[in-house]
Formats: sequence, structure tokens, C-alpha cells
Amino acid sequence: MRRHWAAFVALTGLVGLSFSQTGRQIPPGSPLPGITPFEHEMFRLGLEDFTEVETAEDGLGPAFNGNSCAVCHSVPAIGGISTMTEVRGGRRDENGKFTELNGGTLFHLFSTPPHRCQVRIPPEANVIARRAPIPLFGAGLVEAIADGTIIALEDPDDRDGDGIRGHAARITDVATRRERVGRFGWKAQHATLLGFSGDAYRNEMGITNDLFPDEMALGVDPEQLRLCSPKRGIEDVRDRRTGLRGIDNFESFMKFLAPVERGPIDESVHAGEALFTAIGCASCHVPVLVTGPNANPLFDRKPAALYSNLLLHDVGTGDGIEQSAAGAGEIRTPALWGLRFRRPLLHDGSAATPEDAILRHGVEASSVTERYRTLPHALQRQLLAFLNSL
Repeated sequence: MRRHWAAFVALTGLVGLSFSQTGRQIPPGSPLPGITPFEHEMFRLGLEDFTEVETAEDGLGPAFNGNSCAVCHSVPAIGGISTMTEVRGGRRDENGKFTELNGGTLFHLFSTPPHRCQVRIPPEANVIARRAPIPLFGAGLVEAIADGTIIALEDPDDRDGDGIRGHAARITDVATRRERVGRFGWKAQHATLLGFSGDAYRNEMGITNDLFPDEMALGVDPEQLRLCSPKRGIEDVRDRRTGLRGIDNFESFMKFLAPVERGPIDESVHAGEALFTAIGCASCHVPVLVTGPNANPLFDRKPAALYSNLLLHDVGTGDGIEQSAAGAGEIRTPALWGLRFRRPLLHDGSAATPEDAILRHGVEASSVTERYRTLPHALQRQLLAFLNSL
């Protein structure tokens, strides 16, 4: 029997309502305004699968971090964040060379009974990091941003002399097998929502799928891993009624999930936004990117006010893990839309407030941080008021 967080969904998401229909702000967790009835049904099916609690009989594990997508994405509504973090690890030698241990960097927190496939971090690991969930609101708009738009923002050689050297994550998309620009994940390791879904289903819940067909539990003997998994073959099979896999439903939910709308805006917020640009924050946290041409009018040349350039940067807050196109110190510029609903901050949740996160910025962002430090307290408060309106 399927078990869902139905009561939680009812409390946190007024699904189907939009600003145009109600005259009120769209609650977090709602679908994009203007979706068709068919798209709304796809969103609903996606939300249902997104909140399903998986069991070992469904394919959960044998190593996993959560038994539902909503475990990590539930605040302030389904699709948001949580206090859960995953653990990554590896080894860096005396020459600075990073090495994966046991063939990967993800070390699962949990295992299914009788726990014979519980993952353990090898003692030789000297790089251990935590990663917090990234909110998914507006993910369909992010996916619809053209690769060329992101590439146009690159400045890997610091041609303008501001010290900022962002570059696009050029990856091979697991869903299309094409070279694309990554934009999802802390290391921009995925370009499409389908690829992101397949990765999360296998890596976070241990459910194999067409994109990631092999069980994973780092350091566990392959024969033991086979004994731990009661199901054989691909575990995410197509529903006989809809023809859709779980990863297809996750993709639909994220694609049609609306971004979080801005909070109240007053004179202090307007002044803070001007300061945000003036001291250089907007060099990386670009206020608006526009989606490319798209057959779906929901995504056709639409502004996405995400406050990110989606590039990889080293601003001194990296986790030490090399992954995909990202170096050890590099992190994809976090999008700031919906920031007022997110605490704690940074990739590992180590910053309690936006100011804490600002003051942690260094390396490429050193000059920007110093400009913030030298602002009078009244102006700092205005900038923080702006951030708390997002």
C-alpha cells in the first residue's frame, strides 16, 4: 500500500491555485500559474510519487539517505529543503590530488535490515563533507534556460579584473547523452530534471532506474550487495496505467513547480537591492536569467528571477570534493529566490543567517565581502532586508 504525506501536503501546498485565480500570492508548493489541465494532472501524479514513502519491497536501499523525496524537500512546502544532509568523502594526498574511495564520494547514512550492507566511511578518508538539500521551486524555468545564456556569463580568465572567474559546468547529460551545461546540484552535475531525478532516486533512496541501473553502496562487496537487495533488475518500472516511471513523475513535479514569490517590498528593500548590485553581489547572483525559445508557453522566453548565474565559482565555501566538472573548492552559485524560507545556509548548512553566509565568502568574492564589511551598519541592514525579501 502506498503511504503519502497527504496531511502535510494539505497543510503546506494549496495545489492548483494561482495568483491570477485568487488575487493572492501563490503559496510555496503550488504549480506554475497557467498550466493546462493535462499539465496539472502530471504535476499531481508527480507530487504523489514525490511524497511516497518507499519500502524495501519497492526497491528502497539496501543503502539510502531517505525513504521519500519529501524527507529532504519539505520546508516550507513539498519541494523545499530540510535539515537532512548527505555525507561525501574522499582522500587528498600531500600533493593535493583528490581521490575517490571505493569508486565514489557518497556515503549513505542508512541501510535496510538486517543492515549487512551498511556503508562506512573508510579510515583513510581525510576529506569529509555534508551537503544540504537544494530547494526545487522554479526548477522547470531553470531547466529551460539555454546553455548559451549561461556560457555567455563565463569569465574564467577574469578578463574584467574583478577577481571573479566563474565557468559553466560542461557535462554529459545522463538522460540525453549529449554535452550540456550543468545547472542542478551543488556541483552543477546535472543539466536536466530527468537526469537529476534518476540520480536522486538511485543515490538517495537506492532505487535503480533506467538512467542509473546499478545498486550503489560504497565499500560493500558486490556479492554481498546482491544478497542485500531483494529485488532484481531495474526497480523503477513503468506504471501499467500511465506508462510513466517514478523518475518521469519526479521530473513533471519539479518542472511545473512554481518559484517562490517575493515577500513585501518597501523602501529599505529597494535600497538594499541597489547596494546588492553596487558592492558586486550581482556579479554572481545575477538577478534575472531569461529562458530560451520553448514550444511550451510556460517556459518560452520567460524571466527567471533566481539570483544566480548557474556558474561554478570558488568563493571559499567549497566542500573539498571534486565532482563532475567542478573542482574541490567550487560550488554552483546558489539561487537566492525563496531565500527567506531557507535556514540554515551554504552547502553544508553551516551559516545560520544571510549575514553569516556573506561573511564566509572569500577567494573570488573577497573584494565583495570586504565592501560589505565596510558599509555602515544602516546600509548593511538595508542589504539584509533585501535578502530577507527574496
